[in-house]
Amino acid sequence: MRATAAVLLVLCLLTVSHAWDCQEVVNIKNLMQIDAGLGQVVATDTSQIPYYLVGDKWIRLPGSLKHITVGPAGIWGVNKDYAIYKYVAGNWVKAEGLLKQLDAGGEQFIVGANMNDTPFCLTRSATVGYKGPGSPLPWTGLPGAVKYYSCGPFGCWAVNKNDDIYLMSLNQDCQNNGWSHIDGKLSMIEVATDGSVFGVNSAGQVYTRDGITASKPEGTGWSHIPMCMIMKHVTYDLGRLWVVSKSGFAMVCPH
Repeated sequence: MRATAAVLLVLCLLTVSHAWDCQEVVNIKNLMQIDAGLGQVVATDTSQIPYYLVGDKWIRLPGSLKHITVGPAGIWGVNKDYAIYKYVAGNWVKAEGLLKQLDAGGEQFIVGANMNDTPFCLTRSATVGYKGPGSPLPWTGLPGAVKYYSCGPFGCWAVNKNDDIYLMSLNQDCQNNGWSHIDGKLSMIEVATDGSVFGVNSAGQVYTRDGITASKPEGTGWSHIPMCMIMKHVTYDLGRLWVVSKSGFAMVCPH
């Protein structure tokens, strides 16, 4: 049975576009979500155990999280009760507020969405300076309704409950110019530290946004990245695309 599975895996990997040299992510199984930024990779599994990648070893972090993020704003996560935590000196420090998803990819500020799909932003000074209870946490509510939200150097991207895609210019003080609708449909979306944008649609297909620059943050269009499985999550950092299938199988695809 294992031999058959191995053969199927090889055939699966061979079907992926040769532009992306996908390989199995070893030493971890049943992933729920993964995030990469600034050369770091973190993940959570279906048992809500958080991990941090060191070499090819996944180091178990303390606590229980359903979503974890890493980037210029540090390492943050939320648990099944929507409680927010920041990783400080080897431990999780609880932060005020409730979110179902958050992202540390902005210019040292945090964004996220709560259980009612209300988007929020935490300023750079508050994000960087947060050490634990007593530190100020002035969460700023933003317009609109989004279920998944991610930021990079050229803007913040989000999707709503209808899988509509939006882009917002947001600075470190959470000042913004509102949402601009972008063509296409995605169920989740991630912005890399270099501004690249990737996402997964409701059919489990992976896409990337072409033509993104500082002068044209909306880019020019979507390109499909063929995968051999139905995917549910994607992240990108330093030339490596990390994908998680609906079954929790993970691959890393250098470009």
